[in-house]
Amino acid sequence: MTEIRKLPLLGVLGGMGPLAAADFLAKLAEETPATRDQEHIPYVAWGVPQIPERPAAILGRGESPLPQMLRGIAALKQAGAQAIAIACNTAHYWHEELQREGGLPILHIADAVCDLLTERGITAGSVGLIATEGTLRAGFFQQRFAARGLGCIVSSPEDQQRLVLPAIAAVKSNDLALAHTLAVHAVLRLHDAGAHTVVLACTETPLAIDHAPSAATPLCIDATRALARACVIWHRRAAAASDQRAS
Repeated sequence: MTEIRKLPLLGVLGGMGPLAAADFLAKLAEETPATRDQEHIPYVAWGVPQIPERPAAILGRGESPLPQMLRGIAALKQAGAQAIAIACNTAHYWHEELQREGGLPILHIADAVCDLLTERGITAGSVGLIATEGTLRAGFFQQRFAARGLGCIVSSPEDQQRLVLPAIAAVKSNDLALAHTLAVHAVLRLHDAGAHTVVLACTETPLAIDHAPSAATPLCIDATRALARACVIWHRRAAAASDQRAS
């Protein structure tokens, strides 16, 4: 019988927010090319929603979530995780510190998005970016887009305040119908501004868009799904390396 502890084990740092982490885990299963339970990726998850707000910390308005996130990574490492996926875009502001102090490799969600954009042939022009104020201020998506020759269009300050942020808040309060209406409008506004593709770079926004069919759906790149795909790739490589060492 195969011992679970010998398999490449993924650690999922969740809770930011709870629905977003559940969405990531569902997409991890969807993106895994499995025909039976035993072929899916083994993971352990840490879901503690009491982690301080990430955007507020980046903007200098709140407590740093870093100690609590490191606590979660320590628990995942203790459970046997060999790599970490963070089911929150904004939390990647602390990626370097989390990786250095946590002692485990952390798959970066923005790198996963860029790889998916390249896979889909999106290598020129500008992409739209829907994200929290903290993620926009952090700039890691914009920097990675620029490194690949892509421009970036973000929501206007007015649209950020009346569409994007209320949509995120609506998901966190389980009002997906309201979130959907607001998020679709935000995506279409970016499309009208010249973005042929819009990256949903807040883990709440794919939940809002997917709540019902709309004209926005084919325009979107889901960062949560991109991270899930990156985890599948990591697991395949880790499993192959483990098999090679065993032989």
